[in-house]
Amino acid sequence: MSASPEERRVIPITEAPSYSAPEDSLATLLAFLRRRIAGEYEVDEFGYDAELTDKVLLELIRPLYRHWFRVETLALGNIPSDSGALIVANHSGTLPVDALMMQVAVHDEAGRALRLLGADLVYKLPVLGHLSRKTGHTLACRDDADRLLRKGELVGVFPEGFKGVGKPFSERYRLQRFGRGGFVASAIRAGVPIVPTAIVGAEEIYPKIGDLRHLARVLGLPYLPITPFFPWLGPLGLVPLPSKWMIEFGEPIRTDSYDASAADDPMLVFELTDHVRESVQQLLTSLRLRRGHAFF
Repeated sequence: MSASPEERRVIPITEAPSYSAPEDSLATLLAFLRRRIAGEYEVDEFGYDAELTDKVLLELIRPLYRHWFRVETLALGNIPSDSGALIVANHSGTLPVDALMMQVAVHDEAGRALRLLGADLVYKLPVLGHLSRKTGHTLACRDDADRLLRKGELVGVFPEGFKGVGKPFSERYRLQRFGRGGFVASAIRAGVPIVPTAIVGAEEIYPKIGDLRHLARVLGLPYLPITPFFPWLGPLGLVPLPSKWMIEFGEPIRTDSYDASAADDPMLVFELTDHVRESVQQLLTSLRLRRGHAFF
């Protein structure tokens, strides 16, 4: 028995799945290589190469972000969509993998480039220093921070520095000292908000249980960690453990009510620095409880 017209309704296909042919991918790759060889690409005054960062460098670490650490981001709406801000986060993990994961999070989830401020040591290393510049990182100094913020860029900073990233596993998720508050002064001068940010998950990737201090001093490093797997397993000990990560961007702390000259008031800078540190610690504590088990 034939179906009635009502039963023979045709459901329209509003959007067909798109498939990228191998020829298209190859053509895209060849076009990219041609531009690179011909020098037809742009870098800014800091050496940031947006195309290389997105198409190559971030692409290399996205599998870690999506599949190994399974990063979950929260409160992305606290990141300004088109104006400058200073993102201030906790630092941990023995190696600064947390900086790279936060950069991917802001780029892929919020659609903005994150300009990270790095320590002097990074730029003394030939290959690493060059790649850092290419991905938009720059030296953690007043001049660079001020220029980026006044240009409306998102700037990321880890005020704990090596004391945070290199702390022992027994002190995990306890914030170290935030320095003298230079980042707060830069935010005041630029009149941009400070976004306190908590990163949970990095503490477990390389649990630091010891330090080869004498060898680190010879190599000019701030520390040389001993973990349950390094140096005992050699290169295999450098594989990070697959902890579950969460990154939460807190409520912005406004600075535009202050005059730029307030950046020179040490008491005000100290009070704001302490306020930011306390905000990050509170976020960190609650986010750690929310995540639960470190590996599931």
